Amino acid sequence: MELLEDAQLNKHVLSTGCEGIDLLLQGGLRMGQLTELVGASSSGKTQVCLLATSNVAKKHMDGVVYLDTGNSFSPQRVIDFIRQNPDPAIDQAKHRILQKVMNRILCHSVFDIFTMFDVLHQLEVNLRSQKGDCQVRLLIVDSISSLVTPILGGGGSQGHALMTSAGFLLKKLAHEHNLVVLVTNHTVGGEGGISKPALGESWKSIPHVRLRLSHDQGSSIYNVSVLKHPSMASGKAARFTIYD
Repeated sequence: MELLEDAQLNKHVLSTGCEGIDLLLQGGLRMGQLTELVGASSSGKTQVCLLATSNVAKKHMDGVVYLDTGNSFSPQRVIDFIRQNPDPAIDQAKHRILQKVMNRILCHSVFDIFTMFDVLHQLEVNLRSQKGDCQVRLLIVDSISSLVTPILGGGGSQGHALMTSAGFLLKKLAHEHNLVVLVTNHTVGGEGGISKPALGESWKSIPHVRLRLSHDQGSSIYNVSVLKHPSMASGKAARFTIYD
């Protein structure tokens, strides 16, 4: 009964602003869950994160916390997404509305896992006391593998313990504060030359949802497929485009 009640409380979703992904996920990213985007370089991971950021801040009017691990956060790109398909309110008061939307987005430059822990613990304190109309609903880590990979070398257990702690803290924030947590992960070579998600088997069990992204080179077409989902068969796929 507790599990059922929890599922009902966390049934709401946030639209990513990407029609293909939202249709595939039956509405968007589910609150209370950690969703992972897996893909090679230039597969669209950061673009989806920036699009989701703009959509949550503009259409849902909720707060976004963005942990940028590789200087990939682009305020201009977010603004471009916000201005896409403008509504009359933005046409009438462009600067004021745009400033209000951008103020809902807080970006932290994070270059090691210990800084990430500091930011997340402070966020946890802030979430306990957040009030008002604009509440944080989306937490993005782009990318989690950039922070974790450097600590996994040497074959020791400390790196894996830190990785597991980071994963459980992200899931705890998602569950206790009904957030959407979205992280990105790169791919590495696997058996037979087939790429697989980085960070290994220890990390594999942490995300509730894993999506693989890929990009058709020379086109604006992106592909997304389900690697793991609590209520959906693996392999389900969709195609989408991202506004240039």
